[in-house]
Amino acid sequence: MTSRAISTRPRPRRAVRHLIVGLTVALVAALTPAGATTPAQAAPTLLSQGRPATASSTENAGTPASAAVDGNTGTRWASAFSDPQWIQVDLGARATISQVNLLWEGAYGRAFQLQTSDDGATWTTIYSTTTGTGGTQNLTVTGAGRYVRMNGTARGTGYGYSLWEFQVYGETGGSTPTCGSTNVAQGSPATASSTQDAGLAASAAVDGNTGTRWASAASDPQWLRVDLGSTRTICRVVLTWEAAYARAFQLQTSADGATWTTIYSTTTGTGGTQSLTVSGSGRYLRMYGTARGTAYGYSLWELAVNTTDGGTGEPPVDTTDPRNPNLGPNTFVFDPSTPTSTIQSRLNTLFTQQETNQFGPQRYAVLFKPGTYTADVNLGFFTQVAGLGMSPDDVNLNGHVRTEAFWFGGNATQNFWRAAENLSVTLPAGQTVERWAVSQAAPYRRMHLRGAQNQIQLWNGGDGWSSGGLMADTRVDGLVVSGSQQQWYSRNSEFGNGWTGSVWNMVFQGVNGAPAPSFPNPSHTVIGQTPQVREKPFLYVDGTGEYRVFVPALRTNSTGTSWYNKTPAGSSISLSQFYVVQPGTSAATINAALAQGRHLLFTPGVHHVTEPIQVNRADTVVLGLGLATIQADNGSVGMRVADVDGVKVAGLMFEAGTTNSPVLMEVGPSGSSASHASNPTSLHDVFFRIGGPHVGKATNTLTVNSDNVIGDHMWLWRADHAASGVPTGWTLNTADTGLTVNGDNVTMYGLFVEHYQKYQTIWNGNGGRTYFYQNELPYDPPNQAAWMNGSTRGYAAYKVADSVTSHQAWGLGSYSYFNVNPAVVEERAFEVPNNPNVRFTNMVTVSLGGVGTINRVINNAGGTANAANQQVYLTTYP
Repeated sequence: MTSRAISTRPRPRRAVRHLIVGLTVALVAALTPAGATTPAQAAPTLLSQGRPATASSTENAGTPASAAVDGNTGTRWASAFSDPQWIQVDLGARATISQVNLLWEGAYGRAFQLQTSDDGATWTTIYSTTTGTGGTQNLTVTGAGRYVRMNGTARGTGYGYSLWEFQVYGETGGSTPTCGSTNVAQGSPATASSTQDAGLAASAAVDGNTGTRWASAASDPQWLRVDLGSTRTICRVVLTWEAAYARAFQLQTSADGATWTTIYSTTTGTGGTQSLTVSGSGRYLRMYGTARGTAYGYSLWELAVNTTDGGTGEPPVDTTDPRNPNLGPNTFVFDPSTPTSTIQSRLNTLFTQQETNQFGPQRYAVLFKPGTYTADVNLGFFTQVAGLGMSPDDVNLNGHVRTEAFWFGGNATQNFWRAAENLSVTLPAGQTVERWAVSQAAPYRRMHLRGAQNQIQLWNGGDGWSSGGLMADTRVDGLVVSGSQQQWYSRNSEFGNGWTGSVWNMVFQGVNGAPAPSFPNPSHTVIGQTPQVREKPFLYVDGTGEYRVFVPALRTNSTGTSWYNKTPAGSSISLSQFYVVQPGTSAATINAALAQGRHLLFTPGVHHVTEPIQVNRADTVVLGLGLATIQADNGSVGMRVADVDGVKVAGLMFEAGTTNSPVLMEVGPSGSSASHASNPTSLHDVFFRIGGPHVGKATNTLTVNSDNVIGDHMWLWRADHAASGVPTGWTLNTADTGLTVNGDNVTMYGLFVEHYQKYQTIWNGNGGRTYFYQNELPYDPPNQAAWMNGSTRGYAAYKVADSVTSHQAWGLGSYSYFNVNPAVVEERAFEVPNNPNVRFTNMVTVSLGGVGTINRVINNAGGTANAANQQVYLTTYP
């Protein structure tokens, strides 16, 4: 017997409701193609099911509050037979609420409100009705909070309130906003129901002068209203009463000055100074007095209003329309209706401009909505091409997505800073070769090159060199040919016809179709699985036309892609939850958006900051389009991430300004110690540049203080050699260290660090792991005396601190090219403590062209790389 049998009163809606539910399920099934699934990430999530629920009362023990959030439409909550009554659910974290479904039993609410709260005490009404009809009510709402309640004020029957299900939909994320200290009412227009005389005007209560006041006529009710100029989220109201105070009053908000919502009410006002914590929003706020505390009127020295804008006094940051977002003038979005000629013309124009433009400020993103296209995408510098599907196969380009090196005589060693992501490519009929001739900072990620007969070449094909790249979460149906590619890292990918070729350092991790391990001849390091990784978040458009960001879930001991022949695990965030950052936006505005719980999407361009972007909220996503660049000016830090769980930073470059910065990016403050093992912060395609377009200076580049951080493809680069006209030099672009790791259990996948003046990488935390490391030492030490580490010649490319007791690294290469003074010597490439739990596997040192010397590979082990013996390999240490 179910708990419903306890009561004998009629429940006429049950059979009808079950019939409607059944018909709805059948209709959805009929309209869904065979084999198709509707991914949960494409719509707001049901947040309330299984969460703790409480109520003002229950009819009996068989109708508890929990029965309305158990997902069972045969159990219900029912209240006592009186008004008012409420039921509330604790979502466990702050959430943005977009829909509430009320599945009423026969006893329904005729008048009720839906309300949200951050603390379970102060409530904001997000929906109100006095004409409820019962049945199933699917209510679209806008609000945010940790707690959501149905507050019933008038029953529709003689019974209580009864809900089969109370369903709250939305998206978690967003900290409780900070209540600012700025009085946004001061100086704003104020009006009142009456004034005692001309010297006691309404404006006197908002002039910031505690010696002037407003006073009303001696009657009830009376009110004082202030116009805040725009809709504000109000968190505190301070009333400084003269002796004539209100015993009973409400604080009310309104969007139009006509319809009012009460956000605070009392009948026991005491006068004096009342600082009232509230939660509500509106352009207008008024004090509405209904009972005076004296025989006089109402009189206020000051009415102050505080909002959740971080205390800046500025209006909240712009909202984002998730169906028509402003992605900036340098983002080009195509759909299948766009003429092929229009697409190709745009691509050709971008390539012509960007083919050699490695130090210009221009940045571009070219995005394709789901569909099929014909296009030849030839990528130049600072251009990203990406699909907007949930799967790479949702966007198919008949043509090419390629990078060539003709501009540099076939040499691809300077083909940096570009990206191809989330696309499938079908080569034109009769063609079987795709060319991706790149070096650093040019990810080929989440791609699908179709056709088992095809091959992708990682160099210019027949001439020239290329020097280091990444292929991740990618499927190549055919063959990967590395050719003259000097080093490469492949992770969690699938090669249908395998891989051929090697030069110095090729690392394969979690790759189906990887070659056999054989380092150093050929130089293939093969690691069967990836222990823990999260793929890069990406922008996509769902089936309704809404832009969203998909955040892949952590994968453990994984192989192959996250998407091919499978549904990717993860979560999705509407772009409405992002602040879209345009070039010229101040760091203060960006930080205000973060303080309001927003994620960040940086549009293509160079974003100058003079104070750190401060990411303090767990699970914040910071995503860049078109290799968006954050330049730290006036010696500031570019970004600081708090020691919190699950921050994701992706697709950004950080650049030093002309005034020295202590560090460009810091993950966790010094001394961070919290464990983030179950939800680590991760950095994806995050690149750093010291100098290049101008003189740049930074003592440290990236410092990781937090534990459990994951680095997923990073290039940290100091400009010590570049094209004609670009300022370089030992005393111009100054930078001590690329990467400093102080946190424990930090993992780096695909780490490139080059040309720093002291240690390239220094690792102070325990439990660190690096899978693939590529390094070039600084080209430009003027002489040995200028590059000494105490009595040691030069600085190691990778230093593990003497205090470290556990560390592992696989597939590492370090190269010298001391072209300013070929007599310069580096004593050792890798320097580590002698401990059996500190293990390095498969290392190579190279004297490029025999210019300069690396005396030992690791500690005092391994041979000398110099003009006579330009490559030295070592397979294990110790």
